[in-house]
Amino acid sequence: MEFWLAFALIIGICISIDLFVVQRKPHAVGFREASAWAVVWIALAMLFNIGIYIWYDEKRALEFISAYLIELSLSVDNVFVFIAIFRYFRTPAEFQRRLLFWGVLGALAMRALFIILGLALLQYFHWMMFIFGVVLILTAVRLVLKPSKEVEIERKWIMRIARRLLPTTPLYHEGAFWVRVNGRFVVTPLFITLLMIETTDLLFAMDSVPAVLAISNDPFIVYTSNAFAILGLRTFFFLISKMMEFLVFLHYGLSVILVFVGVKILFSPIYKIPTSISLGFISMVLFISVLVSLRKSSKMK
Repeated sequence: MEFWLAFALIIGICISIDLFVVQRKPHAVGFREASAWAVVWIALAMLFNIGIYIWYDEKRALEFISAYLIELSLSVDNVFVFIAIFRYFRTPAEFQRRLLFWGVLGALAMRALFIILGLALLQYFHWMMFIFGVVLILTAVRLVLKPSKEVEIERKWIMRIARRLLPTTPLYHEGAFWVRVNGRFVVTPLFITLLMIETTDLLFAMDSVPAVLAISNDPFIVYTSNAFAILGLRTFFFLISKMMEFLVFLHYGLSVILVFVGVKILFSPIYKIPTSISLGFISMVLFISVLVSLRKSSKMK
């Protein structure tokens, strides 16, 4: 219980600083600012993990860092989709941070629901773990055949429904989500963009939550690792969006990680792969995929 309170306090303070200090004046996030916040979020996650190691045990600490790395690496896939969404709607740079902030809050609520449902299913239906494994392997195949940066916005069902049911205005109205025009409320492009971000994260949760549940069945470890990765996602969005042209092989690395986790689930009744080995493999794949991407990009210059 003490750790849940500590986690809630850390998240509450960070969200308050972001909402009332950082976002007080809308602005485009530069590379230096994004880098600084990335260091802050990673440092917070590592300090939190040290706390888990001290007050819990080494096993939970390894599970947290493994789950955090998986969730963080899978979040890269979200970033490619967010970039496509912002480009499609021509979202001004000064409003992107605000959109991602509210999108993250919605993601935290949805992940909590998915984790509760996932743990309940595993408790009563152990065979569901095999379904999770197959889902992860199929997701890996999708990443290779069709990377998320090729997302087709027009075919999203939420887009079609929103345009039919919601009165909209083409103007941004200084970053408001809805305004009153001629006596009635209409939504702005920012609101439609937020709907797209939330529904996209809902779909990604179907991939990432099973992957984390393969690492740990402890609700505290599963949710906090998800939360720290998601809260850092906005910062990594601005970093990766400026570096995406260099990370040409990263989605292949993510595919390998998903296949590994899926196979780990499917073979768990025969042999349980130690968490330390999982952590080492995930770290190695991420390092190699980033290194190969950077070398490829340098040769193309």
